Amino acid sequence: MPADIQIAIVGAGAAGLAAAIFASEARPDLHVVLFDSARSLGAKILVSGGGRCNVTNVDVASKDFHAPSRIVSRILQRFTERDTVQWFESMGVSLKQESTGKMFPVSNKARTVLQALLHRCEKLGVEIRTHHRIQGVRKTHNHFALQTDKGIFTAQHIIMATGGRSLPKSGSDGSGWNIMHHLGHTITECDPALVPLVLSEGFFHQDLSGTSHEATLTTTIDGKVTDRRTGSLLWTHFGISGPVTMDASRFWVKGHTQGADTTLSMSFFPTQSFEEVDRWLVHEAAHDRQTSLMALLSKHLPHRVAKTLCAYLTMNGTLPVPPHAANNACSAVSLRQLSRTTRRRVTHVLTGLCLPVERARGWNFAEVTAGGIPLHEVNVNSMESRKVPGLYVVGEMLDCDGRIGGFNFQWAWATGYIAGSKVGRGL
Repeated sequence: MPADIQIAIVGAGAAGLAAAIFASEARPDLHVVLFDSARSLGAKILVSGGGRCNVTNVDVASKDFHAPSRIVSRILQRFTERDTVQWFESMGVSLKQESTGKMFPVSNKARTVLQALLHRCEKLGVEIRTHHRIQGVRKTHNHFALQTDKGIFTAQHIIMATGGRSLPKSGSDGSGWNIMHHLGHTITECDPALVPLVLSEGFFHQDLSGTSHEATLTTTIDGKVTDRRTGSLLWTHFGISGPVTMDASRFWVKGHTQGADTTLSMSFFPTQSFEEVDRWLVHEAAHDRQTSLMALLSKHLPHRVAKTLCAYLTMNGTLPVPPHAANNACSAVSLRQLSRTTRRRVTHVLTGLCLPVERARGWNFAEVTAGGIPLHEVNVNSMESRKVPGLYVVGEMLDCDGRIGGFNFQWAWATGYIAGSKVGRGL
């Protein structure tokens, strides 16, 4: 008995939509059906990039991802960032490059991206079935049976694109992994990545909420530095966010989840070492002994940060408190008042402040999942499962996550292209 559907794609996010389009372009006569549990599609696309959708990056390489670089390179080479730009141009969406390398639609609206993808699906005759939750998949001798809450459908081939666990309200709740596990696949430990971090309530972050500046974050696990990166940090009412925090979060979360002694420290002088900052303080003290520490720091940091830092140094006993300036000690402490020991203690805070991270903000605020189906369990030339012929896996379901900046969308387009075009041509 022939299958109802030739290609069933489970999950109509970025990777699923791309797979549907490329499969239909390879063979316009195919019956391609997209299943998604949501009533309206593209929730993740619409909220990404602050509602602008960071479609890709001007320079994408395997080093931007956390996965075996040789495998990632082979996948990225099949559909590059230049291919992405041309592809969206062909759908009427022009992209622009920003100073960070991120590429956004010229319209600055994520909806432009989503509408282009949906319009292309419609033009190609892709059938989209919303509000259809896949409850299980069973492989028979010549097709797949998809058990949904609306009945059973049969398909010759299945492309799984249900995503990970990030932003579960969008429908990406990790349920697709249960299906893959029942079909024989391994699922590695999964943690939220590209996620803001929550600091202890008594720390000074609330005084700096909304302030951003360049910083270096260093993650240390069991005494060993596992990650160090520099970028823009944003202080929030709950802790820290911003690009550098989002990128560093996966390392802190992984270490913390595994029960290791995990610490996160920051430098307010990302291009300088402890010794360089210490020498700078000595030089400035010799040049102008009357200058206050806060006045000096305000030349290099936002005033709110300098003031809060000095207050913190006073409260923890690092800075002396002049008796006549108990309420304004930070601005009253001049460089000449700093002994060598005090100065070096100040430098330690400026270049290695230990942040009291309590937890990640969780799946509801994570942009991507770290973990999933190991890449060695799929054929990277087709994204076909090595365990179940006719079954393909794309996007965030795979154990590969990129840093912030459009890299995870590029992964979605690339894997969707490989699977969709391969299945389409194969049929």
